[in-house]
Amino acid sequence: MLPEDFINTTKATFGEHLWQCYLDAMSEPSPVSIRLNRQKIVECDIFPEKENVAWCTDGFYLNQRPQFTFDPLMHAGAYYVQEASSMFLHHVLTHVMGNDPVIMIDMCAAPGGKSTLACSMLPEGSLLVCNEPVPQRASILAENIQKWGLPNVVVTNNYPRDIRRTGITCDIVLCDVPCSGEGMFRKDEGAIGEWSVQNVAKCHTLQREIVSEAWQCLKQDGIMVYSTCTFNTSENEENVRWICESLGGEIVSIPIEKEWNITGSLLPHFNDSVYRFIPGKTRGEGLFMAVIRKTGECTQRVPKTKSTSKGYTRSEWLKNPENYVIEQNQQTVTATPKAWQPLVSHLSKELRVIHSGIRLGTIKGKDIIPDQCLAMSTELSGDAFPRTEVDWQTAIAYLRKEAITLPADTPRGHVLLTYKQLPLGFVKNLGNRANNLYPNEWRIKTTHIPEELGVRS
Repeated sequence: MLPEDFINTTKATFGEHLWQCYLDAMSEPSPVSIRLNRQKIVECDIFPEKENVAWCTDGFYLNQRPQFTFDPLMHAGAYYVQEASSMFLHHVLTHVMGNDPVIMIDMCAAPGGKSTLACSMLPEGSLLVCNEPVPQRASILAENIQKWGLPNVVVTNNYPRDIRRTGITCDIVLCDVPCSGEGMFRKDEGAIGEWSVQNVAKCHTLQREIVSEAWQCLKQDGIMVYSTCTFNTSENEENVRWICESLGGEIVSIPIEKEWNITGSLLPHFNDSVYRFIPGKTRGEGLFMAVIRKTGECTQRVPKTKSTSKGYTRSEWLKNPENYVIEQNQQTVTATPKAWQPLVSHLSKELRVIHSGIRLGTIKGKDIIPDQCLAMSTELSGDAFPRTEVDWQTAIAYLRKEAITLPADTPRGHVLLTYKQLPLGFVKNLGNRANNLYPNEWRIKTTHIPEELGVRS
């Protein structure tokens, strides 16, 4: 049951027609949608019945919710299960970016939906820094980023003020800020129980604190994308107006199609372009987004740093090793895009960086154990390791980190397992058995077995 205070405030904000649309939608199931990783899979032939998400060329609605946990292709990073409204970021970035490389910061990035979308869209040679202050959520973010497989990403576990203190300057900053979650009530009943007028006020204050730090990281004429998954004007239009008036910004208007049924401002006397997704009117969950250009100067300056020396190398494992600096830190070997190595090195000294570039492997004696990050990377060379294609049952056993049996003619040593030609991860084939090298923290933990075991084989 919806809280009475929420009903009163939201009904007053929406008006009778929008409120009735919303109430009707609350009795319907949430739409199911995915977004393809075009660097790994070109066509969406995974699911037979689907429909395009109008504002995202990589997004698709599904006619039912599959058991995603038991789809090896999801674990391989072929697609991301993402709520359709959130994919509007795809349309926004299309209109605010040119062709030149940029630095983008996703300030509150977990679990990674908008980050994986952004890193796929940034111009070649760009860098994405995605940050999450909560350690457990940051680990999930790092996992999803690695599964997506693009090398132009740094994942940090810090507060926005820590990012600001590094001196980094960026072209685009996404502030998908923590909010009261009103737009998720249909999808997440737990959000209803956590809602209160006091929490709305708390979120309103926290959002301004985050934005104030992020704003200092923006270059002059840089773009801030501000978004929430809530409905009230306190966390939305009022904060956007405050950003423009107090920090020095101007609203950027993004063209949209009428048939998308996106709602504009619902705050009286505020008529600038903002974008509201209301269940029942728009096909998705609740979302608010605004695009703001910084009109003031940026005082941030990143100290100049030099590239560090190379260490242990496995450059033959990469498609384009000449584009990377390969370094050894203790027993870990990592490849970092050359263009961004000095900045990544600086961030690593100033922040808690939990992932960057491509982690190639871990040195053990005279050998190096290839890393899961390398297996997932779109930069993995096709002939770096022998490959063994596995069926659905074997793939699921591998993803559970169970023992698996390989064909008798499988080469010994490190072997890359693939499912429908997409890499899943490494095993070390000893002949009589194969050691499963899938990360323990990534494994499928549920003991449930789907009724139709061969549904995707």
